[in-house]
Amino acid sequence: MQRRTFLTTGAIGTAATALASPAIAQDKRQWKMVTAWPKNLPGPGVAAQLLADRITTLSGGRIEVKLFPAGELVPGRGVFDAVSEGTAELYHAVPAYWGSKSKGILLFGSQPFGLRADEQVGWMMHGGGQELYDEMYGRFGIKPFLCGNSGPQWGGWFREEVKSAEDLKGMKFRTTGLASEMAAKMGMAAEAMGGADMFQALQTGALDAGEFIGPWTDSALGYYQVAKNYYWPGVGEPSSAEECGVNADVFNELPDDLKLVVKAACDSLYNQVWTEYLTKHALALEAMVAEHGVQVKMFPEDVITAMGKAAGEVIDDLRNDDDELVKRITESFVAYRDSVGQYMVYADNGQMNARNLVMGY
Repeated sequence: MQRRTFLTTGAIGTAATALASPAIAQDKRQWKMVTAWPKNLPGPGVAAQLLADRITTLSGGRIEVKLFPAGELVPGRGVFDAVSEGTAELYHAVPAYWGSKSKGILLFGSQPFGLRADEQVGWMMHGGGQELYDEMYGRFGIKPFLCGNSGPQWGGWFREEVKSAEDLKGMKFRTTGLASEMAAKMGMAAEAMGGADMFQALQTGALDAGEFIGPWTDSALGYYQVAKNYYWPGVGEPSSAEECGVNADVFNELPDDLKLVVKAACDSLYNQVWTEYLTKHALALEAMVAEHGVQVKMFPEDVITAMGKAAGEVIDDLRNDDDELVKRITESFVAYRDSVGQYMVYADNGQMNARNLVMGY
């Protein structure tokens, strides 16, 4: 009886193993992540690899993500289309690159005189932003998530000193997103290009100035070698959100637990990425000034005023866009910006002003 029981149990166990192994194998997915960045570029390139690794780990290997940096599988600016069309399962980039798809997309990444990193994720989570984000990207077959933020970007690297708003007119300036629209309204010749291309253009004089991200990433790209005037504040991009876009069909086919894995991986990286930028920007700026003679300068007041006027015109254009969804996104953004912005006068802004007064920064 015991031997018969053993044989029966053994047979059942063998059958169960034979059935379970293919089922486990079938539950594994291999995803290609394409990025807008060179591999391990300080800042976004590092963050992209972190996201790929985190999805793989949190899923217990059921989603294995392999990263393909810009140019390896598709060009950096081609990652949105690659995921939309199913060439890759997901990408890591920034919304500022997709203005040709819809101007409304640009508000999800950065806005001149707009949201800080904490405010940006606040809009998404508590101000209706995520629902609008999903609706817009759904047009292109993509499920979007914010997964990081560079924090305040800088005004840019200038070959010559800026003394007034008049100095900016006709200037060839590298920037992206809504900041490029603001620059154009000020009479600048805004140009979009990659980080390495910006270095070469500054070096040859094809550009007069340009902004990329901030001290940590900018120092790695060596801009201080070809332009010494580093201007603040970066009102064109008070923050710049990084995003993960997943092919919507691929995402919708996932079981609920793996959908949550992807979301949790993105959500959990937002603060980690943002605070790494903050910490390393500070260290990199100190080193550039001390070791490379970088001149940190504040934009003249009339430049900031002119930027503010141009930024207001950019928002007016979005409010009057022919696309009803773009209008709704804009109104939602403006309402959240104004509500939280008025509170920040007493909260974060008040605290920072008080600290600066006492510490003498």
